[in-house]
Amino acid sequence: MHLDKETQWVANYSDLANSFAQECRKLCNENPSNHEDPLGIIMNCTMTELWDFGFSQTEIRNAFLETVKDISRYAAGEERR
Repeated sequence: MHLDKETQWVANYSDLANSFAQECRKLCNENPSNHEDPLGIIMNCTMTELWDFGFSQTEIRNAFLETVKDISRYAAGEERR
């Protein structure tokens, strides 16, 4: 089946986000050094990688802030799935 470019783009970022989240969960569950905030460490590393790949401070900051603003809507008031 051939997908148009926009549909393929959505599928690609959805797949990437899903894979990233799975790997984050795996690493957080393993956490052999018992870091207090393993997800925070991963997100900080993600931020630095985005910076290193040419995203601006503004682009990175806005992406993180907009995402955090949207979590209440997505989670519908629940703290954890």
